[in-house]
Amino acid sequence: MNEAAPAQHDEFLRALKGAFMRGQWQNEAVRKAGDGGVEEVEKGVFGPKPGGVPYIWPWSMVRGFLDQSCEVVPQSFTSRRSLLFNNPGLAKGTTNSINMGIQMIRPGELAWAHRHSISALRFVIEGNPALFTVVNGVKHPMSNYDLVLTPAWNWHDHHNGPDRHGIWLDVLDGPIVGALNQVFFENFGPEQQPLANAPGETLSVLALPDNVIPPHARSGPEARIVFPWAEVEAKLKAAASGPGSAYDGVVLEYTDPTTGGPVLPALSCWAQMLRPGESTKPHRHTSSAVYFVIRGHGRTIVGDTELEWGPNDCFAIPNWATHEHRNLSATSDAVMFSVNDIPLVRFLGLYREEPEVSITRTPGQPGSDIVRAP
Repeated sequence: MNEAAPAQHDEFLRALKGAFMRGQWQNEAVRKAGDGGVEEVEKGVFGPKPGGVPYIWPWSMVRGFLDQSCEVVPQSFTSRRSLLFNNPGLAKGTTNSINMGIQMIRPGELAWAHRHSISALRFVIEGNPALFTVVNGVKHPMSNYDLVLTPAWNWHDHHNGPDRHGIWLDVLDGPIVGALNQVFFENFGPEQQPLANAPGETLSVLALPDNVIPPHARSGPEARIVFPWAEVEAKLKAAASGPGSAYDGVVLEYTDPTTGGPVLPALSCWAQMLRPGESTKPHRHTSSAVYFVIRGHGRTIVGDTELEWGPNDCFAIPNWATHEHRNLSATSDAVMFSVNDIPLVRFLGLYREEPEVSITRTPGQPGSDIVRAP
């Protein structure tokens, strides 16, 4: 069959465009040129380009901006005093599906109550005995490195005592919720919720399975809200006596004890340790991740980019970007908190890693749990 003349072909494409249609074959030229977020791996085989670039936000810079924000925005009338990290390789977002930032609340300040369809979490950087979050009427104290969840459509407000600033890491699934056009927001009305804490109420026990990524499961309002760092660190140190993972070091996932799944539907939280002098093997996966350094000094190599990090630094690793971690100290461990979008990618049936030896199936549960091999 003879191909149509170029003029006839162009005229046909113009007619399609006028009818708000497009020929699927038009994507071939874009794909072969490496545009449109895909690249040719080998002849006839295409894969995704990393979404965004690896990037680090050093604490020395971020803390200075936080202090300035308290002067420039003395009161947060319409939004939080939160500094969001924009990936230089993306129009917006820290990764394709994750927003990360750091929020400061001044002494005596109240961050007013609201709720939204975006799920969020707070990882406390500088807590104090008088700093707390209220979620659905329940008061939750915020100590250093505690994880506090505000699942989608849960009322929440933040309170601080009179003596010290409160600072925490914000991580949200905003980019994916926005891409799906599912952003809802509602003010509570009064600035704060009435407290519903029962007398003598205590926090539940933390549940962290060793080195296991459980199947995707949706958390709800009844799920755990606070994961105290003291309990997490104890489990991390206990796991450090084992072999860990060749690709992530010693890594534990926070889980919702009511489901055994991730703490939020689209996001998973990890506590990760690199033992003294430990270096991990390079690998990549279709999920993206953001990191906060709790302690230690190290280097994360992402493709041709080296990110050297220390305490309180934040960095992002795009999806499908080859990376490895190195602890630069021969005597001290390095500990990081990270958030990834594995639950979302797995739910879509799109999660994969290279090399494949970094994945093994849990015995007796083919095709379900993924266990990181040592």
